Amino acid sequence: MAKILMVVTGSAVWTLADGTAHPSGFWAEEVSAPWLAFTAAGHDVVVATPGGVVPTMDPASLAPELNGGQENADAIAADLRRVTALRQPVALEDVRLDEYAAVFYPGGHGPMEDLAVNAASGALLGEALASGKPLGIVCHGPAALLATGAEGGSPFAGYRVTAFTNAEEAQSGFADRAPWLLQDRLVALGVDFQEGQPWAPYVVVDRNLYTGQNPASAAPLAADLVKALG
Repeated sequence: MAKILMVVTGSAVWTLADGTAHPSGFWAEEVSAPWLAFTAAGHDVVVATPGGVVPTMDPASLAPELNGGQENADAIAADLRRVTALRQPVALEDVRLDEYAAVFYPGGHGPMEDLAVNAASGALLGEALASGKPLGIVCHGPAALLATGAEGGSPFAGYRVTAFTNAEEAQSGFADRAPWLLQDRLVALGVDFQEGQPWAPYVVVDRNLYTGQNPASAAPLAADLVKALG
């Protein structure tokens, strides 16, 4: 079957507006649910991070209160332990898009720290969009689109895109502490930002670009990518 590239943040912190290094990383469900969907469909998943560093899970992403209780949090943790590719990532800088049938970016606040300013990631995103291959990005993962806004504008300008919203950031308690808000930056980049109900699954598809608003959107977005791959 196909080989899917999962680009994961390499940052273990998110620098807040006051300079505090807040513990962060990738969001557990946004890696585990897509990995399950991709592998259940028979696809191979390769994880890439900046510099090939082993990625860090955001500790908050397994909090029972954010996962519908301890039982579900434990189930996500168990699923995540099966994602062996997380322990052997390739360097994002060495990735060749022609080796993959699709690209997927999970979120967590980590991408706002590193992928938002990562030139290799920005180039890969532009190449993936132009290739017509399915490109999926969820929650805070679309922060990586900010690295595509070089001279001449971003290739994503005008595309319908969703991501973690200002309302959700406010409800999570970070809006007043964040150095910038993702929704605001994406609007400034020129995308046509789409907003669903806070915390409810919401996926937007525009040509070969698939974006999801929040953690609950990770599984349905992954299902759409699997369908796109046939």
